[in-house]
Order: sequence, then C-alpha cells, then structure tokens
Amino acid sequence: MIRALGLMSGTSLDGIDAAIVETDGEGAVRSGPSLAVPYKPEERLLLSLALEAAKSWEPEDPMPEEIAEAERHLTLANALAVRSLLNEAGLKPADVSVIGFHGQTVLHQPERRRTVQIGLGEVLARLTGIDVINDFRSADVAAGGQGAPLVPLYHQALVRSAGVKEPVALINIGGVGNITYVGTDGTLLAFDTGPGNALIDDWALMHTGEPLDRDGSLASAGEVDMDALEALMEHAFFDAPPPKSLDRFSFSPDAVRHLLPPDGAATLTAFTVEAIARGLAHVPGVPSRFIVCGGGRHNPVMMSMLSRRLQGGVLPAEDLGWRGDDVEAEAFAYLAVRSLRGLPLSLPTTTGVPEPTRGGRLHRAGEPEPQV
Repeated sequence: MIRALGLMSGTSLDGIDAAIVETDGEGAVRSGPSLAVPYKPEERLLLSLALEAAKSWEPEDPMPEEIAEAERHLTLANALAVRSLLNEAGLKPADVSVIGFHGQTVLHQPERRRTVQIGLGEVLARLTGIDVINDFRSADVAAGGQGAPLVPLYHQALVRSAGVKEPVALINIGGVGNITYVGTDGTLLAFDTGPGNALIDDWALMHTGEPLDRDGSLASAGEVDMDALEALMEHAFFDAPPPKSLDRFSFSPDAVRHLLPPDGAATLTAFTVEAIARGLAHVPGVPSRFIVCGGGRHNPVMMSMLSRRLQGGVLPAEDLGWRGDDVEAEAFAYLAVRSLRGLPLSLPTTTGVPEPTRGGRLHRAGEPEPQV
C-alpha cells in the first residue's frame, strides 16, 4: 500500500480539496485525513481572469500573463493546502510517497486534441518536499481520447471495496456533471452528462453576490420555465453517444437571461438534472442505485429533482460511508499511485481513448525551494 495525497481544484472554482489515501492503485483503498480550502476572493478573480484569457489563447502561443499569474498563485495555494493537511494529520512530508496534483482546467478541447490544466508540478514538489505527479489528461487527449472523466477507475475501486454487487451509477455534480456506470459483469462506462453547478453558481453570483446557490435557497423560491428548459436541452451534446466530455463554458445561460433570479436558478438546476437523466439513455443496464458525489448533493432542490426524475434510489455518497466532497481529491491520489506503477489512467469505455492509456508526469522533490 502506498500513501498518496490528492489535490483537486474543480470547475466550480470554489476551492482546493486535499485528501490522503492508502492504496495499491487497484482494488485496495483506505481513506485518510482530508480538508477543504476555499478560494479567497482574489484567487477566484485570478482564476476567472485566466479562464477568460484562455478562451482566445492558442496553446502553441506564449501563455498569457493572466494565466501565468493564476498558475503561480494556484501552485502556492496548493502547497499551503498540503502543509495544512499534513499538520492536521500529524504527518511529515516523508510520510507521503506522492502527490496527485490535478491543477485547474483552463482549456479543454479534446476535439482539437488539446487540454490544459495549469499548476507547476516541479514547483509544488520543491515547496512540499514530496514527489508530484500532474498533467494527468494530456496523454489521453493526444492519443485521441476525451481526457475526461478520469475518476471512474476510482469509482469502480470504491464500489468494489464497499462490496456492492448490483449495477450502480455514480453521479458527480461538480462544475460539470458526469456519470460512471459500474456493472456486475465488470462493465465500466463513464462520460460527462452536461452542466453541473457552474451555470447555477455563475447565476447566483450575478444575482445575489454569493458564488453558489447555498442550500438551493434561490431555486426553491422559483419555478422551472419549461420553454427555457426545452431550449437549453436542444444542445447537440445530449444526443451524441459516449465518449464525450465538456468544457466549463460549453453551455450558455442565454435561454434564462430574461427570467427572474429565482426562476432562472430553478430552471438551471432542472437543466443539470435533465441532462443527467438524458445521459442514462446511453447506459447499458438499469442501475439499482444512483450515488451522488460532488457539491451538487448539498443542494436539496437538486437532490429532490433528481429523486423525482430518476424515480428514487438517489443517495448521497455518505450513505455508503464515502466522503462525497473528497472523492475527486482521493481519486487523483489513487491515479498518482497508478501512474507510479505504470497502470492505465483511462480506458476506451471511460474517455474513448483507443486503448488503455497511462498518463501523468512525475516531478521529483528537491532543494532549494523556489519562490512562487
């Protein structure tokens, strides 16, 4: 068993999740300490500016200063998160074999065979004194895969470790939504379903000044506009078969701009749910349960809509003893161990890559520590 620390910064731009696991990179997984570090307002602003700059950036060109500055700050913030987690856990850097550093996705265009997650792996290794693996997605994309989702292999390990025998679907609602189907015969299928929390978060920030619809309070005061929902669901993505993945900006909120803030929030929440339900048409079996991970499960309006739309069997990850906020961070710790062992990080049924594909870039810890 290898002790690894995973770092995840999702498309919701809410903060950094850090988690420690002990694993062999296959079926054995034991969760350890974890913490969440919310982004400061200035960090969210830097990342937002980086995302905006990335819209017109060709990666063959020099990196825009907005992205480079965000990358420096992001790396330092992750280093501080590692230090905080180690202190809380009573661990030293030598007690952790490797860090899986996802970084922040600023560009994801697999159809053009490019994806960019910012984060300076070599700097993080020196700052923490722990070997770092980052750049998990680019090998898959270069080989013709979607580069996402990458968490399904960890989902499968969790299901196996929990002793679940029947077919289940794991639904992750982060900035983007995705689904993993784990069948009883070993079938593993995964793909992005559509928007997650990103559109809702942006809408709440615009209308309330808070970067999320906390407890679904805005959506609960509104009603779903069915015409707007139908317009949102006309996107060609929903009829495309897997494999498929999304960028944070793949969908526009234009269809709800005319609505009152509560009605817009309710409609965007329903959009996420309907996208998940539509995605189930591509799943080969009927799941006995739908296990929800990610920030969306904290939204009671979202969970209620899911239960009605999927006709029950919708459970938060905690009902299986998992930590729903930590699954993705744990997954990148797990994937870092797989990368160290030369095991594939993606499969034809998870990203559409032609064959099981290894990935990740290793940065050895060293001295002296650079200044970020």
